[in-house]
Amino acid sequence: MELVFDGHNDVLLRLWRTMKAGGDPIAEYIGGVTNGHIDSPRARAGGLAGGFCAIYIPSGDLILKEPDASGHYDTPLAAPLVLEPSLEIALEKTAIALRLERAGAWRICRSTADIRQAMADGVFASVLHMEGCEPIDADLDNLEVFYSAGLRSLGPVWSRNNIFGHGVPFSYPRSPDAGPGLTEAGFELVRACNRMGILVDLAHITEQGFWDVAKTTDQPLVASHSNAHALTPVARNLTDRQLDAIRETKGIVGLNYAVTMLRPDARDSADTPISDMVRHVDYLVERMGIEHVALGSDFDGATIPAAIGDAGGTQNLVAALRGAGYGDDDLKKICRENWLRILASAWRE
Repeated sequence: MELVFDGHNDVLLRLWRTMKAGGDPIAEYIGGVTNGHIDSPRARAGGLAGGFCAIYIPSGDLILKEPDASGHYDTPLAAPLVLEPSLEIALEKTAIALRLERAGAWRICRSTADIRQAMADGVFASVLHMEGCEPIDADLDNLEVFYSAGLRSLGPVWSRNNIFGHGVPFSYPRSPDAGPGLTEAGFELVRACNRMGILVDLAHITEQGFWDVAKTTDQPLVASHSNAHALTPVARNLTDRQLDAIRETKGIVGLNYAVTMLRPDARDSADTPISDMVRHVDYLVERMGIEHVALGSDFDGATIPAAIGDAGGTQNLVAALRGAGYGDDDLKKICRENWLRILASAWRE
């Protein structure tokens, strides 16, 4: 089994919703359930050894548009969120992550040595990631607190605007050049991440925001869960020019399993073949090189191919990549080693 360290999941969102409904999120994760994508039994079964666990503040007003007669759709950006309730939700999700660690269900990792040790011990290696920085104040005081709790990665925006920058909508077909980029506070946030050793993730940001980060950061460019715009032209995917910039900085792209970002027609259908996933990996490898391609599933945050199903089906993708000609060394890089290289760089190891 090829162990996988994955670039993005939303398991904390699912567990938080369980808590809000009166359930026990810790018991759900440890014991396993049939809904959603990730829990301890399914992660072990699929060789999902760790990954970036997102602290994401949901937008209650976002309703994805249905495709028109041409198959096109254009969902407006979600409305901006307010700091205080966003911070409360982020703290609740962080508390769930800390409780899972105390229960021995996973380990919050702050170094690549932590990740390797957790994988060797058979414990899920969790890296806390903030997807959209609505819980962070302009003075960045909250960033210091979340860093102390284990936060080591963030994306300035989700697919909505905030005080740090502008996000891309869920639209097809559309360019990621969908609005302005970073604000002045956003530039300060990136510089603070550079100082503190927090990875900056470019998923969900506009193309202008991508270039704003590129000219400001001293880290490799990273898109944790994005695919090739040339194959699936949704606004969330990356253009060839963006892929070239990621390669030039020795950065990385994590393959997103979301079917809307894999299919040529960008439809939200689980009846999407694994061959579409392989097709994107092939394109990314050809454009950037094997060292710059990884996995970023979006488990518990998107519709994924039925042939994968959940974390337990992770090895189905590994087998498909092997069948497409990727050897053992290639698979080690795609499945975990490329992420560990990037994290070692961003974390100043």
